[in-house]
Amino acid sequence: MSRADAGAQTVKERAGLALNNEFLRSAVRFTTERLRNGKQAATAEHGNWDDWRERGRQIRLHTIAHLDYYLNAFAENARANGAFVHFAETAAEAVDIALTIAKHKAASSVVKSKSMVSEELHLNQALEAIGVEAVETDLGEYIIQLAKETPSHIIIPAIHKNRFQIAELLSKEAGETLPPDTAILAGFVRMKLREKFLEADIGMTGCNFGIAETGSMVLFENEGNARMVTTVPKTQITLMGMERLIPSWADLEVMATLLPRSATGQKLTVYMSGITGPRRSEDADGPDEQHIIIIDNGRSLQLGDPEFQELLNCIRCGACLNACPVYRHIGGHAYGGTYSGPIGAVLTPALKGNVAEWDDIANASSLCGACYEACPVKIPLHDMLVYLRRRKNEAGRGDKLETAGMKGFAAVMGSSGRYRSAVSALKLGQRLVVRNGEIRTRIGPLKGWNKYRVTPALPKQSFRDRWGTVEAELRRDVKEMAPETEAKLQALIRQRRNGGDEHDG
Repeated sequence: MSRADAGAQTVKERAGLALNNEFLRSAVRFTTERLRNGKQAATAEHGNWDDWRERGRQIRLHTIAHLDYYLNAFAENARANGAFVHFAETAAEAVDIALTIAKHKAASSVVKSKSMVSEELHLNQALEAIGVEAVETDLGEYIIQLAKETPSHIIIPAIHKNRFQIAELLSKEAGETLPPDTAILAGFVRMKLREKFLEADIGMTGCNFGIAETGSMVLFENEGNARMVTTVPKTQITLMGMERLIPSWADLEVMATLLPRSATGQKLTVYMSGITGPRRSEDADGPDEQHIIIIDNGRSLQLGDPEFQELLNCIRCGACLNACPVYRHIGGHAYGGTYSGPIGAVLTPALKGNVAEWDDIANASSLCGACYEACPVKIPLHDMLVYLRRRKNEAGRGDKLETAGMKGFAAVMGSSGRYRSAVSALKLGQRLVVRNGEIRTRIGPLKGWNKYRVTPALPKQSFRDRWGTVEAELRRDVKEMAPETEAKLQALIRQRRNGGDEHDG
């Protein structure tokens, strides 16, 4: 699905397409289940997981609360290391800086490691527009680049494709039929990309964490492509969201514990690279010139907002996607933006200034709270989704029928008399549609619900109706209780109150 197609549809329409794509549903279900199970096993084995989560949360809260200080410290230290540091307020400014560097270097090709910020900026298209070839070197990103698609998961971009679809894509690139064997497919990509690494003028990466105390950047990866991107080309560009900082290397220990376990169930990623400035005279490899582009693009809108500032704590592990029942059914493209799942449902409208065209993705949630339980830094995404819905209604963009329905519900629930009258009316009315104790009709508000499940009929007698009879029976039983039994019960109560000193006879 192209960005243009996604933007022209509502989240409900995109979800409908995904629900009818059995290939996609099967692939997403299989992979998210594997990732979720891996996380649960890794965190259980580690022990004290909630303590680590709380420590991670405190580090992120502290950093974001003092973000101006840490941004200045990071920039000063990075420049002292020999790097060029650029600040971009908007996506357009960030793209312009990257293109200026590429033009200055007369670059013809750029190799890239996986970067969600790059996707956020639509940088590949901008580079190609000035005649610069941009090649994704992460296996998943390379696959979706060939498919001319966008990532559908934060850490596994091609989660929505199976090996047969991937083999078909790579066969077109190879000019021959490749079998759906993962080892053969990966071998072909490795051979293809090796040439790109050697030819590239610029290497471009994202940034998992910036270390403020030294001006260093840390990259987590499993394939080794980021190391090639940061060591072979003569010029390196790093794209970093302004919130991706932590104060010190000591804090990295906590993040290096939380992120891999939350993302893939690994104790540690295969490669964790710390990069401090460009190549020095005594270094065997590395870029001669290093540029760091620090990007705002709507992030500062959340600073000082008591409801959304914690959104900047995100470390992009993808755990909330794997836990979300909505994402596991519809995949990432149904969300319509760069970021998907619960984090995308909040982050996209937040970065866009909560504009009307993105309000609907806040409804793509059951508000079950699974995202919060999975988040390694305890971001209350389920609360934020409610805040977004409230702001939508306060801005007058809510569904008129839903608003009227909620006002009617409030009026009924605000009076016991109106509540009883409404229940009585519903009991009478349901006789027209109840069959075997179930309501399966698809009319009015029941249309969407009963498409995938059934509505139980109202019982003939509610608990509230029964309570008078139940209470009378309980009182009668107490009165009829034998005196000696009551004495034993009283003695037992005293025993528990006194810590077990008394014993009944």
